[in-house]
Amino acid sequence: MDLGLSGRTAAVAGASAGLGLAAAQVLVAEGVRVAICGRDRERIDAAAAELGGDAVPIVADVGTPDGATAFVEEATAALGPLDILVPNAGGPPAGTFASTPLDAYLPALQLNLLSTVAMCQAAVPAMVDRGWGRVVAITSASVRQPVPQLILSNTARAGVTGFLKTLSLEVAAQGVTVNSVQPGLHATDRLTHLYGDDTSAAARDVPTRTVGRPEDFGAVVAFLCSDAARFVTGVALPVDGGSTRGLQ
Repeated sequence: MDLGLSGRTAAVAGASAGLGLAAAQVLVAEGVRVAICGRDRERIDAAAAELGGDAVPIVADVGTPDGATAFVEEATAALGPLDILVPNAGGPPAGTFASTPLDAYLPALQLNLLSTVAMCQAAVPAMVDRGWGRVVAITSASVRQPVPQLILSNTARAGVTGFLKTLSLEVAAQGVTVNSVQPGLHATDRLTHLYGDDTSAAARDVPTRTVGRPEDFGAVVAFLCSDAARFVTGVALPVDGGSTRGLQ
C-alpha cells in the first residue's frame, strides 16, 4: 500500500534505537526525508547510516523543553518545514508512591510531558499554516493500564495523552491530525537486555503469545502519518498484542 508520503519531511525523536528508530525506518522506506535525534553522537550517527538516504542525525536531549525545541528547530533548518512530528523519549526511573520523592516528579514531567509540548509548539503552528500535518507520539500502554512500580511514567504519560487529545481538537479543522501509539512489549534492545534472546517469558501474558516486532510498530506509526488516515485524530492506539484488558 502506497501511503502517499514520498517527499514529506519528518522529525523523529529518540530514534537512535528501539521503536523510534523502527518508526524512522518505515518512514524512510515510504520516501520521507527524516531527521532523528539522540543524546549520543556515535549512536545517532550509526542510526542515520543504517537508515541511509539523506537521514539527518541530530544530537539533542529531548528530556528538557529547551532540548526538545532545539531538536525541532535543527530538523526544520536541515529539512525545511516539517510535515510529520514523532515525539518520543525514554522513561523515568522506576518507583512506587512510597519510594518516590516529590522532587522526582518534575524531571519525569519534563521528559514525558513537557518535551512533547515543546516539540509540538515548535512544529505544529507551521503545519497549521500550511494546512497539513501529522503528530504521532510514542507513549506507553501504561496510559490505559498503569504499570506497577512505574508511578512516574504512569503519571507523566497520562498527562501527555490529555495534552495530545486537547491539541487534536484545536487543529483538526486545519488539516493537522494528532494521535499517539501506546506500545506494549516489543523485541527491542531493552527487552532482550531484560530477557535475553529468548523472549518467551516476556510473551507469556500477551494474548498473541509473542512480543511485537519493531517494524510492525513502525508501520502503525507510518499509517497514522498517511493521507489514508486523514480522518483519524485524537486517538490513543494500543499496539500491544491485546495485552490491555480494558474496553477503552
